[in-house]
This record gives sequence, structure tokens and C-alpha cells, in this order.
Amino acid sequence: MAGAIWAVTESGDDGLKSISFEVIACGQALAEALGSPLEAVVMAADGSAAAEALAAKRVEAVRVIEDAALAPYTPDAYTAALVEAIKAEAPSLVLFPHSYQSRDWVPRLAAEVDAGFISDVVAHHIDGDDTVFVRQPYQGKLNSDCVFAGDGINIVSLQSGAYLADDAAAGDGAAEIVKQPVNLAAASRTEVLETFQEVENKVDLSRAEVIVAVGRGIGKQEKLPVVEELAEALGAQLAASRPVCDNEWLPIDRQIGSSGQTVTPKLYIAVGISGAIQHLVGMKNSGTIVAINKDANAPVFSVSDYGIVGDLFDIVPELTNQIREAKGTG
Repeated sequence: MAGAIWAVTESGDDGLKSISFEVIACGQALAEALGSPLEAVVMAADGSAAAEALAAKRVEAVRVIEDAALAPYTPDAYTAALVEAIKAEAPSLVLFPHSYQSRDWVPRLAAEVDAGFISDVVAHHIDGDDTVFVRQPYQGKLNSDCVFAGDGINIVSLQSGAYLADDAAAGDGAAEIVKQPVNLAAASRTEVLETFQEVENKVDLSRAEVIVAVGRGIGKQEKLPVVEELAEALGAQLAASRPVCDNEWLPIDRQIGSSGQTVTPKLYIAVGISGAIQHLVGMKNSGTIVAINKDANAPVFSVSDYGIVGDLFDIVPELTNQIREAKGTG
């Protein structure tokens, strides 16, 4: 690759989102394999704090695109800013998190800069002179190997959880912070009046280190305290498969899977979850997966590190008691 690899980060109200460091981790792996420099990119009204955090990682530079028009987010301003930066610096490959926000504006960016675009990538490998990006269409039922045809700028978005934020290696502190000038005076046609939040106090399960997830095997809402007590004993977040949320036993922000959140906790305990592919794509990259199910042939066991076959109403209370005793809280 002739140009640099850019890892475009994304921030929330409380700073850089964890998926930003997943993008850095992927960028580091690609930079090493391809012999290309890696640069992190910050887009914000004030990107100083994010830039300092990224400069501590193993990157050649941090490019900061700052403008008041970038807060709050609008697709016009974000597209115009990065179009200008890309045309000025000509990176070879631009990486993004595959988030709701990037899905809104990155396809337009690709069209504006005449770039190839492979979205929702879960892995990559090098095959001769080709960099192969892996997608999983049909809700994870297939692996599809994709390569870019021709030269020019290429764009990739990375599925949440496909790469681990903890794998983003620290650098020697020598990364240069570069202010990337842009002119967004006439960039936005949109005025943001308010930000809609579907769920008040929404839980960001992607940040949880331990998750206890419950499925339709719980039977009915009145039985949820069995798993709630396990989650409390572990200091874990409570999550669910889609049927539990569809039945409104738990709020929709607790749903894991292709139509919910994608998570990579250190420990994921699946209780009464059979393991439909739509659920597995949202949690299969967790550090350690423990499944409890009375069906020995449940698909969830195929991705589990530990499997317990039996009645959850016998197993979970005993497990909770053992955890409380081990922690001295029983």
C-alpha cells in the first residue's frame, strides 16, 4: 500500500467508545502485515482528550479534525470533513467502526471519494498480494471473502466485537498529534433540534466485563429472579436473547444478537439460550462462554468453553450459592 491506513474513531458523551480501540487493533494488525503507517483519526468539536488517549497507542500519528459543526453529529458535516481530509492526504485504506452512526454517513463518503467499500467485516487475512476481508451475510450463516478491485482509496467498516479493544497495543508515546484543517462553513444542511433516545438510561452492554444472559428457557417473566440473583452475585450485567425482549420480560436494550448489541465480555453465561445464529453472532467472541441448557444438542454449546446440561432451575441457584460462598457474601 502506498498511503497510510487510517483508523477513524467514534466518541460518545463520556469519551471514546470502546469500538474505537477495536478499530485501532485491526489497524495495527494490517499495518504490520502490509508495512503501512497507521494513523488514528478523531472527529469532534474538541478532540484533545481523545487525541491524547489515542497517542498512547501504537500509531504513527493522530489526525484531529476539529470544528464546531461536528457537534452534534450530522451526516453532512462528517462527510464533508472527511472528504476534504482524504483528498488532502490520500490514505490507502480507511477503517471505521460499523456503528449506527457510520452506517448513516460512510456509504455517502465512499461515493463522494469514489472508494470501494466493504462493510460489517469480522476478520481479515493476507493472501499473496491481496488483503482479504471476511463478511458474514445472511445473519452469520456464511463467510464471504472480499477483496478490493483496482487501485485507489478503500473503505472498511468493522463489526463490533470482531476485534478486541484490549489488543490495541500501547506505543512509546511518540505518536504525533496533527491538526487536520477543514472548512465546514457551508457543510451542513441539517439543524439538530433534539436527540432521540429509544430507551432512557440505556445500558451499554459492550462495556460489561461479565454478562449473564437469559433465554426463552426461563419459561416466564416471574422466573427471572433466578438469573437476576446470579448476575448480582457475579457483579454482572443482565442480558437476554430476542424472545425474552420480544415478550417484554426485559427491556430491548438488554438484547444480545444481530438485532441487538454485540458484546465481548471476559465472561458470558448463557442461561436457557438455545443459540440461534442471530444470538451467537452477538456474543461468540466473548472471552469465556459458559452455557446452561437442558438440551445437550443446543447450538450454543458449539461456541461454549464450558457447557452444563441440565435444568437451569436446579443449576443456577446452586451456582449462585457457590459464588456467594466463595466471595464471602453468602
